[in-house]
Amino acid sequence: MPETTTETTSRRSGLKHRHLHFIALGSAIGTGLFYGSASAIQAAGPSVLLVYLLGGAVVYFLLRALGEMSVHHPVTGSFAEYARSFLGPWAGYITGWMFAFEMVIVALADLTAIGVYMQFWFPGSPQWVWVAATLLLVGGANLATVKAFGELEFAFTIVKVGAVVAMILGGVAVLVFGLSTAETTGTANLVNDGGFFPNGPSGMIASFILVLFAFGGTEIVGVASAEAEEPEKSVPKAVNTIPVRILLFYVLAILVILMINPWRTITGEESPFVQIFSTLGVTWAAAALNVVVITAAVSAINADLFGAGNVLTGLARQNLAPKVMAKKARGVPVMTMVILLIVMVIGTALNAFIPENVFEVIASLATFATIYVWLMILLAHLASRRQMSPEERASLTYTVPFWPWGQYFAIAFITFTFGIMAWQAQYRPALAVGVGFIILMTAIFYLTGRRALATRNESSPTSRG
Repeated sequence: MPETTTETTSRRSGLKHRHLHFIALGSAIGTGLFYGSASAIQAAGPSVLLVYLLGGAVVYFLLRALGEMSVHHPVTGSFAEYARSFLGPWAGYITGWMFAFEMVIVALADLTAIGVYMQFWFPGSPQWVWVAATLLLVGGANLATVKAFGELEFAFTIVKVGAVVAMILGGVAVLVFGLSTAETTGTANLVNDGGFFPNGPSGMIASFILVLFAFGGTEIVGVASAEAEEPEKSVPKAVNTIPVRILLFYVLAILVILMINPWRTITGEESPFVQIFSTLGVTWAAAALNVVVITAAVSAINADLFGAGNVLTGLARQNLAPKVMAKKARGVPVMTMVILLIVMVIGTALNAFIPENVFEVIASLATFATIYVWLMILLAHLASRRQMSPEERASLTYTVPFWPWGQYFAIAFITFTFGIMAWQAQYRPALAVGVGFIILMTAIFYLTGRRALATRNESSPTSRG
């Protein structure tokens, strides 16, 4: 079981509750909402709303599980350390590296979306130019102090959350006062064109991948908790509010979009949010919202790099990643961030060579990595409960509701999603790459002696944290 070390308890770097909350919120509200939602709507039609509700429920039980472990065992490395402690060295190793893989892939998706968004003002411009400019910006942000990072992420997230709220309120006004130029508006759009399930159950199921991709990154709250002041207070507050707010933002925003524009008119050529105002002929509002969605993407990249950097640092301190990644300066894992930024240059190359298909490819890869990490968190939580004495379970101050049925539901949903990836031909390459990544990292784990180091750490409490 993870132990709280001196380093763990003394290294509070000044992330307050508002930082913790907005870091998690910022990571989740990005391209999945502003850009990827168009593809989900195309796949499922209005029934995509049900998928977002189900995905929100999974996120809720996931974050409550992570919150319980973070409050009870606050450690550097978060769920990677929990997987190692409760499921074994291999599980911790793979989970940590898979999360880093997830964050890099999600950040690449966000980078790709930025290249698309910039076409609003610079049609025909090379996407890789905007990708490179964004890398320079987020690189500087992540090499600042932890507190400076928290303040920047807070500002980014305020902008995009405010914009989503304004869009919802504006959309309601459009519906109430009949300002839309679309042929039909209101609840009729949810059933008129092929019904609520226009593409049948298979269409709804096919949207699961894109919806779960949209929720990816929320688990970063577990990583940020190790840098938070008073985690026993700030973590429960963040965990309790984040799922509800994300669900409200996603479900309400998409409901408004569908009620203003029939689902078939949401083509994905531009953000559905921008499309609303373009349809209304309010060009300045569309331009302003495009600024917001770009801000959202930059914010998500910023949070994703923070999460990947800190998890890899935790692995390095367990000798499960190169030792150079273990070093921090001003609370920032500088070398890890530099390495991650070098890896992100791959995004520039992808946008230069395959700009048309890169978002779909990256989104499916990110979904595999996301739900794998989620599964490990849930399994680690189940194992942690089994290893507790009745007295220890009774002493928990922050627990998962509906235990254990909520956890079983979330695990079943994730397992079903893996099945979808095997069933749908367009997702099989991502599934193959994900499985290949696990095989590759497993080989490295055994062939490089990482297994022996991890086993040695199991018997050395001072190495934990």
